Amino acid sequence: MTVRHFLSLNDLSRDELTTLLDRAAELKQLRANNIRPALFTRRVLAMIFEKSSTRTRMSFEAAMVEGGGQAVYLSPRDTQLGRGEPITDTARVLSEMSDALMVRTFEHDKIETIARASSVPVINGLTNSLHPCQLLADMLTYRLHRGAIKDRKVAWVGDGNNMCNSYINAARLLDFQLVVAVPEGYEPELVKMGRADHVELTHDAAAAAGDADLVVTDVWASMGQEDEARARHAEFQPFQVNAALMSKATGNALFMHCLPAHRGEEVTTEVIDHPESVVWDEAGNRLHAQKALLEFLLNCAWQAEFADDA
Repeated sequence: MTVRHFLSLNDLSRDELTTLLDRAAELKQLRANNIRPALFTRRVLAMIFEKSSTRTRMSFEAAMVEGGGQAVYLSPRDTQLGRGEPITDTARVLSEMSDALMVRTFEHDKIETIARASSVPVINGLTNSLHPCQLLADMLTYRLHRGAIKDRKVAWVGDGNNMCNSYINAARLLDFQLVVAVPEGYEPELVKMGRADHVELTHDAAAAAGDADLVVTDVWASMGQEDEARARHAEFQPFQVNAALMSKATGNALFMHCLPAHRGEEVTTEVIDHPESVVWDEAGNRLHAQKALLEFLLNCAWQAEFADDA
């Protein structure tokens, strides 16, 4: 049986991504009408967390509960991973007891190893390289507030991190212009690898924000980079998203941040609390995007199993 995983946005075709976002919007509207379909009755999602989380854990757990299923939270303290069990062994065992795995970890090759060993869908809840689930929520949020993002200009301002890499993938799939503004030496991995279609790189935040329809940022030091925070603060200061920077964008430009935000560092309170900031809706849309993603992957798994049995 061929199992569909979601380790990167590139695991979806353009049509599949568009359909998934349509479904997420539909599920959001249903929930607003107090309708919560039983999408995951008697289904189990095993969640492996090697990095802490608020939004990822809550959105996946809520998605499973609202859909009639169950999510099981596993930290390194709760599993044999913390005692040195090979991750391939863990993946094979959990595949026997759950319908899907969600993994939030450090090295991207670790989740790829898990996926190769797993007989059920594996979802990337975040790695140091990519954060595709957040991009589902971001693209859903833009669509609901402004319509199609095709041909729009998006400015990424700050660190060339996992979120930036995922925006690069989204730009290719959804055909929008992405301008990435980072300090020298902090260019995103996909740009360094020459895998950045639809992307313009600059070291000038104001140039990136000029006439942008969406401005996005993230913390200057991600988890595991705490020892670099002081040096990064000085280098990233010109890349703070503040009112002056937002004034370079279009008059109705949206602001997004995957959260948690360090107010007064990468973004000012004035910007994050501005009416054109959609960070709270963006965070809430993780729930609806996760539901649509889980439904898609579990349906693919069922279809593959049915085909094998036919």
